Amino acid sequence: MDMPFPATVFDADHPGSWIMPQPFLRYTAQDHATWQHLASRQMRLLQGRIAPAFLDGIRALGLHHGGIPDFGALNRRLTQRTGWQVVAVPGLVPDRAFFRMLAQRQFPAGWWIRKPDQLDYIEEPDVFHDVFGHVPLLTQPAYADYLAAYGRAGLAADENGLRRLARLYWYTVEFGLAATGAGLRIVGAGIASSAGETVFALESASPDRIAFDLRRVLRTQYRIDDFQPAYFVLPSESAWPALDATLIAAPDVDVLAPGARAPGDVLLHQGDGAHHLR
Repeated sequence: MDMPFPATVFDADHPGSWIMPQPFLRYTAQDHATWQHLASRQMRLLQGRIAPAFLDGIRALGLHHGGIPDFGALNRRLTQRTGWQVVAVPGLVPDRAFFRMLAQRQFPAGWWIRKPDQLDYIEEPDVFHDVFGHVPLLTQPAYADYLAAYGRAGLAADENGLRRLARLYWYTVEFGLAATGAGLRIVGAGIASSAGETVFALESASPDRIAFDLRRVLRTQYRIDDFQPAYFVLPSESAWPALDATLIAAPDVDVLAPGARAPGDVLLHQGDGAHHLR
């Protein structure tokens, strides 16, 4: 990663030590062209596949045209809607700083963007994933409140609870689907910012698509190296789960492998598993 400043000793408990000015003038013409290529591609792919609220947010924030957004201009629109701000960070931040930022309605976004030879896969989230994928739904009050509540839950959780919360984040914020009157739609940022998973999550015969159940999700592990073998479907694009502190703190037993089925699952689509068998 091309860091803009010398290495600094950060304090994991204080998010302010991780927040930095967005080095907007450091972006090259190629950087802006990469954003525009990715945004244009995703806007074509997401039509008829993404939750309408996401597209509303894209347009409200002006993320569908131009290059990498200036966080200052972006925040003037976003804060007016839901009180959230996007803050630049040098990369992944520790759990406590991350949860504290969310609780304070600050969304941490890596400022850097992938190289042209990394358009389809990067190991660490960049500004396109963090801003294009996550921020549009932050214009919606239900999602904005859910993410702030998630931050507060993380600050209150022990190590056991953090494991369970990580699974919840993965299967809702990153890789969630939702039922709508027009059919299943994407609400997760990990899908919305990925050309391949945009199509796979909705149209592949391989993965299971399971009605969302909080207890089930909290004990379900996930894949970080491939498309998901199962997706969980919220009842609607605004029906983000209530964070039950008792369930979050429950013993982490009977943990399920990614793609495993469990008694009581409501399978909206029973996958054939072909992708992962290959």
